[in-house]
Amino acid sequence: MLRIITQLTDLRAELRRICDRTDSGEMSEQQATVEAILRRVAKEGDRALIEYTAQFDHIDLTPETLRVKGDELDAAYQQVSKELLDAIRLAKEQIEAFHRQRVPKSWVQFGEDGIVLGKRYTAVDAAGLYVPGGRAAYPSTVLMNAIPAQVAGVQRIVMVTPPGQGKGINPAVLVAAQEAGIQEIYRVGGAQAIAALAYGTETIPRVDVITGPGNLYVMLAKKQVYGRVGIDSLAGPSEVLIIADEAAQPVHIAADLLAQAEHDPLAAAILLTPSLPLAKAVVAAVEAQLANHPRRVLTEKAIAHYGLIGIVETFEQAVELSNSFAPEHLELAVEDPWNLVEQVRHAGAIFLGYSTPEAVGDYLAGPNHTLPTSGAARYASALGVETFLKHSSIIQYTPTALHKQGRAVMTLAETEGLISHRDSVRLRLEP
Repeated sequence: MLRIITQLTDLRAELRRICDRTDSGEMSEQQATVEAILRRVAKEGDRALIEYTAQFDHIDLTPETLRVKGDELDAAYQQVSKELLDAIRLAKEQIEAFHRQRVPKSWVQFGEDGIVLGKRYTAVDAAGLYVPGGRAAYPSTVLMNAIPAQVAGVQRIVMVTPPGQGKGINPAVLVAAQEAGIQEIYRVGGAQAIAALAYGTETIPRVDVITGPGNLYVMLAKKQVYGRVGIDSLAGPSEVLIIADEAAQPVHIAADLLAQAEHDPLAAAILLTPSLPLAKAVVAAVEAQLANHPRRVLTEKAIAHYGLIGIVETFEQAVELSNSFAPEHLELAVEDPWNLVEQVRHAGAIFLGYSTPEAVGDYLAGPNHTLPTSGAARYASALGVETFLKHSSIIQYTPTALHKQGRAVMTLAETEGLISHRDSVRLRLEP
């Protein structure tokens, strides 16, 4: 049952509990398992991948079957409907158009005395994309991770994903990968896939950046290999926070809450509203929509543990609570969302108005759906082309410029006791 909370102090406490739901600290056993997997893959390569795939996924592979071959890629197109193919292509087009607007430009500026300063952006050489399997197929995850890498100019993009029954990969995932320009695909998942991307094996060359969501073991593996490779984030379970007024349709709000809850038993679904009648109507609508839900058990568990409706006095109070929670997804289902959006400081993605369900952002709108969770929106942003880029500073001094500013450089170097730093300037200034 979706709870209604009317007391502000209780509401604040519940929001803190939900935000910290993956912060238990009781993961020493899982961390040890992941460390052992990483060490073994780094040492044994393909052999370890194959044995872990047999152990965890109950699939027997060989080095020759790790990589998805061309005939399987070709066959995938015959296994998806024209409607799905058209939807994938429309999503690709809109995601690509959005991310092309976000590519940073290299620049230089010419100052006095011939000083040249600038910044040069270059893509990483190789990116590894993790696409989950398990409960569902995620062609949208393929598009959201691969397209920014393509737009950034990454030359080698690798995809890893757990194999399904009969060693197969979901055809929608394979089609999405090909539409996004990925041809190098490996049927391996879990922490062992992250290890392969980070360290390399005989079959899978290492990459520079790893992106994509996964289960706890995938997240812990990404955390442990960070520094050897770059990563996008340590994303936790999905969450939505909706601020709604009395004009919002209860059935729409209920569907949006369930759209998050159906992801995972740890997913959070929160509604803040000043309208008690709306709150009660949403509770009833949630119960009605759950009646024949194909993922009812999972979704009910999420709603029971991490779903709530908070009754607030004002929309300003609702935004203040939202900023404290820093949700992954924030829906402003109010008559004038632009009046509220100026007050929003922390949110992964903001959806404005009654006709903008979070699902359009998941699949089609263009902005990335890989977003910070568990309060990380206070300091982090969505995955984008920047994830696959690095920048180098450009600095050039003329002899005149060095003579004018060299004394200050030497003074600072002497203060820090770095004599050779000082001398590297002094020797250039001496006649």
